[in-house]
Amino acid sequence: QVQLVESGGGLVQAGGSLKLSCAASGRIFSLYAMGWFRQAPGKEREFVATITQNSASTSYADSVKGRFTISRDNAKNTVYLQMNSLKPEDTAVYYCAAKLFSPSFTANSYDFWGQGTQVTVSS
Repeated sequence: QVQLVESGGGLVQAGGSLKLSCAASGRIFSLYAMGWFRQAPGKEREFVATITQNSASTSYADSVKGRFTISRDNAKNTVYLQMNSLKPEDTAVYYCAAKLFSPSFTANSYDFWGQGTQVTVSS
């Protein structure tokens, strides 16, 4: 079992930056592929980014590619999402998730979820 806690959300102006963190419990963090998803009011949870166990590969939604960067530090049991050039359309609750074996773009395939952190981008 993995427990995940997101932090780093907040209110920023369009064009600004935020770095989200997701701290995981336990000593088996390195076995899990990690993902970031987001959910805006009235919308379904959507894929943002994924990273493999040892950072060999990353994937991004088209809407954030070139602006967001996912990374992880297995020694710290932490995954990050650096968000630059933020837009009002990025406003959502951001969730990190953990999954055994290969990463996925599908939220329902992930085994563990954090509680989310709010990101609000003003125009």
